[in-house]
Order: sequence, then C-alpha cells, then structure tokens
Amino acid sequence: MSTPNLLMIPGPIGLSSDVLRALSEPQRGHLDPVFMQSFSRALKRLREVFVAPGAQPFIVSGSGTLAMEMSVANLIQPGDKALVVNTGYFSDRIATMLELHGAQVTHVKAEPGDVASLGDVERALSSTSFKLMTVTHVDTSTAVLAPVKELAALAKKYGALVVVDGVCSVGGEALEMDAWGVDVAFTASQKALGAPPGLAVLLASPRAMEAWKARTKPVAAMYLDFAQWLPIQQAYEAGTPSYFATPAVNLIMALEVSLGELVAETMPVRIARHQTLARAARAAWSALGLVSLTHRPEVTAHTLSALKYPAGVDASLVKHVAAQGVNIAGGLHPALKATYFRVGHMGAATGGTVLETVGALERGLSASGYRFDAGVGVAAAQRALTA
Repeated sequence: MSTPNLLMIPGPIGLSSDVLRALSEPQRGHLDPVFMQSFSRALKRLREVFVAPGAQPFIVSGSGTLAMEMSVANLIQPGDKALVVNTGYFSDRIATMLELHGAQVTHVKAEPGDVASLGDVERALSSTSFKLMTVTHVDTSTAVLAPVKELAALAKKYGALVVVDGVCSVGGEALEMDAWGVDVAFTASQKALGAPPGLAVLLASPRAMEAWKARTKPVAAMYLDFAQWLPIQQAYEAGTPSYFATPAVNLIMALEVSLGELVAETMPVRIARHQTLARAARAAWSALGLVSLTHRPEVTAHTLSALKYPAGVDASLVKHVAAQGVNIAGGLHPALKATYFRVGHMGAATGGTVLETVGALERGLSASGYRFDAGVGVAAAQRALTA
C-alpha cells in the first residue's frame, strides 16, 4: 500500500498516532464494558470542549450533515420562523433543511467572503418573531469566521434560540456555549476534533431541550429524533447498557482519545495554537502574493485558508501540489469554486506540517508557471512561527 500524501484539506484531517491506535483496536461489541466506559468519557469530555457543563451531548453515527439536520428537526415545527446568518454553502444547506422541515426562512447575507453586520442581523431579528437563528461559525466553503458571541447575544435579546454550525470550528476556534447563550452547537468528528469521519456530534442546552419537549407535533424522522437518542446517551454516560441503533464502536473509541488530547492540551492553549498556525499560514500567503477569499482579517478563520488563484493559475494547482506530497482542496462555493482553493490547518496540524504544506504549494505554484522568489513563503511562515 502506498504512503498517502500529507492531508491538509479542510477535513478529514490527519490523525495523531494515539487516535490511529484506538481506531485499529480489535473490534468490541457495543455492550462491552470497555467500550461503554469509553463512550461515557467521550460524552463527558464534549462538555469541556464546548465549554457547556449544563448541555446534553449526543454522539450519533453519521456525518456533520446529520448533526445539522438533528438540530433543525428537533427544534422546528411547520410554520416556525427561522433566521439564517448566511456566510456560504453550508449556511445554504441548513436553510434548505429548515424549509424541508416546514420553517419560514429569512436570510441575512453578505458578499461571499464576508459576514453580515450586526446591525443588519438586529434589523432582521426585530422585524418579526423568530423561533431560532442559525450561525455557521466557520463556513468551510469560504473560510469566513462569524462573530458567534455577539450574534448569540442579539438573538437572546429578541428571544430566538441560537443554533451554531461548528463543523469547521469546534476544537480550533473559541466557542463558549453556555457563557455565550448558544442553545445548540454541532460538529463532526473529522475536522478540528481530530478523529476519523463518521460521527455526528451535537450538544443541546437546557433551553433547547425544553423547546424540544414543548413540541406539539412529533419529529418526522425516527433517526433524527432526540426521543430515540436521549435515553441511549444518558445510559452510556452512566455506564449502563442500552440500545436503539448499533453505535460506531471503534470510531467512538477513537473520538474519546482525540477528545482526551483536546482536554489535556486545554481549550485556551489549543485555540492559541490554531491562531499561531493561521498567522504562519497567512504570512506565507502574503509573501507569495496570494489573496484571501475572506474580506477582512477579523472574519478569517483560523482552521483553514481560502485563497484566490493568482493570475495565470487555475484549478490544476491542486494536482500540482498533490504531486509534491500534500493534498489541498479546490473551491466549494458554487458561484466561485473555479476561482480559489482551500488549505486546512487544524487538529493535529503543527508548525512542521504548515511549513511542509507551504513548501509543496511553492513547488506547485512554480509548476503552474507562477513566478515568485523561491522559498519566500516558507521563510515568512518560519518567521511567524518563531516570533
């Protein structure tokens, strides 16, 4: 089997050696005591990662899209009004889900690469009574970072529940769910949490759970329904057997290890590390003359970069960089996908992997005919890392 390239796409990401070891453990049954203890620890650690001691965690087999739809399906009933702070492709996705579940959806949008002003969002919130507001913390399609803390405060002022898509942020960006008044936050295992793909992760505040219990109509999909999953999560956290659907045993055990790494590092240190890696990456992009898709530094994510192809370079750059041993990703936003590429720098990424990625990108740019001073990007990143 050939050795894979260094994985620097915005998920799935490279895994630590301890997570890989957990993934390769011999198969256990879903009622094995060792697995039940692992599942219990994973649920408890999620509260630390989300800074949400009062929240109810859910770990369910599926992708981040499943977590997204669980958040919608359990809180929305037909006729409810929902406000979407729209920053890209995944904001569009949650809006579509809201509509499928019967919500009347209003968007507050900015140009791709930016986020709507707080004033625009407040004007929308004040215009009618919304059941909930959704915010994509980091939209993987655009690398836009939304100001969740400030947006959540506005939603709370107007009585709306706050749902945060943290798929490309949790584990790499600051998120204090309880303190900021976030009611539901969800993510997926394969991004900054540093585990393999295949697990949907969701935390619901007491207020969100009360809103779910107050429904007058049942959730229209059994697999999405909190009513099916809540007894399972509670039982596993207590270390007792329960069954609704077979959990992804090895994936959960790997997730528990990755969450242990997050907790041991501590969230403030981990967030600072992601900021350092992002500064190094941005220094490299600037030195190479590359332009970010995001409009302003304050709305630019620390977990990934979205960069416009320079003049004379097209999407073949991604293949040229892959030929140098590093995988990066092309564009995703439908209106812009042929004009930019994306580089992930999250989870188990280090200064060394960022430098390796910048070096491969330099060689890929050279193969694409782009002219620059060789080594200028690597040198800029190195200076930022050692500053």
